[in-house]
Amino acid sequence: MHFTFTSNAAERLREPLAEGGKSLKLLYDTEGCGCVMNGVPTLALVREPDPNDKLGEGAPYPVWYEPNYEVFFEPELKIDYNASRNAFVLKSDSQIYTANLRLLKLS
Repeated sequence: MHFTFTSNAAERLREPLAEGGKSLKLLYDTEGCGCVMNGVPTLALVREPDPNDKLGEGAPYPVWYEPNYEVFFEPELKIDYNASRNAFVLKSDSQIYTANLRLLKLS
């Protein structure tokens, strides 16, 4: 997968990523959703990826993701940031996955 960040999103992520030793990971949370098809995408800051994670290309940041959930996303994704809503947006050329993409800070 390939991730492109808008200038707003890249600027908003600059400080959290500058804290050192952290990288981005796209999570697909299915906890309490009842079905894997109803998962919720979430962006997380992680110290290291899980052993089976794959690294997606990104401009300006690469993004880790779990290959099992790759099927739910298009190969080209865009991450934007809406300052008025204080929320990230995950989208592609053909759809918006979520306009309320949370940023989790995991250890």
